Amino acid sequence: MGLLDQIGGMLGQSGVLGQQGNGQLLQSVMAWIESQGGITALIEKFHQGGLGEIAQSWIADGENHPVSGEQMSSVLGNGEMENLASSLGVAPEQASALLAQVLPGLIDTLSPGGNVAEHGSLLESGLALLEGKLLG
Repeated sequence: MGLLDQIGGMLGQSGVLGQQGNGQLLQSVMAWIESQGGITALIEKFHQGGLGEIAQSWIADGENHPVSGEQMSSVLGNGEMENLASSLGVAPEQASALLAQVLPGLIDTLSPGGNVAEHGSLLESGLALLEGKLLG
């Protein structure tokens, strides 16, 4: 199952699908990641929050370790979950659960071979990913 299919399935289950499409959701999450300082800064927050091994699995080759919505809120803070929720048009609990489902695969996809691209905009990378999935 592709990343966009996964997002679509989650949106359908959460009732968000009617409010915005997969592309807009991905764009919102990518913009939020960029507002956190990018993937590297986000991974550092997980290390500081005691979940570095989980976050590192998303970058490394191999299986991505799961994370819960509660762990997301704990590491990133309720304020950040409220910001993301606002941009998605959902409750903070839904935003943290959605992020827990989407973030591991998204970071994995944006760090091929265990390398996090430091050049260019993260949002541009996400939109290129989206374009490849929709038009490829």
